[in-house]
Amino acid sequence: MSTSQDFDFLIGRWKIRHRRLKQRLLDCQDWDEFDGECRMWPLLNGLGNIDDNVLQLPDGPYRALSMRTFDPATGQWAIWWVDGRNPHRLDPPVVGGFEGGVGEFQCDDELRGQPIRVRYMWTDTTTGSPRWQQAFSPDGGATWETNWVMDFERLAEAG
Repeated sequence: MSTSQDFDFLIGRWKIRHRRLKQRLLDCQDWDEFDGECRMWPLLNGLGNIDDNVLQLPDGPYRALSMRTFDPATGQWAIWWVDGRNPHRLDPPVVGGFEGGVGEFQCDDELRGQPIRVRYMWTDTTTGSPRWQQAFSPDGGATWETNWVMDFERLAEAG
């Protein structure tokens, strides 16, 4: 069962190693690898949090944010992603929760005009190296293509 403390493991500053498919749902096997950083802090008296990200893409850096809110009535989280290169677009939220230390969150979206299912997975949240993965499904969740992996390493807080 999810609680409002599920994402407390992410509070603070992180170095991130990104691995992202160059093309999604096109049988691509080529990955971009790049670094990034993020800082996460709680909001809404613990019912929400936000993180500020710097992604060092091969073609230049950009900023983005994740915003998460917890609904105590349903026991579920909603997560939104805002890409700083397109700050007026708010992606549909993935919704879900944690069970056995693994977080799974899903939503319906579109890619190249086609409906897809989006899944975020959080694993290794009780270690010093949590992992986030994004996968897309073109067939309603029957099959998944993992297209982005982020490995986190905690950084010391600035004095």
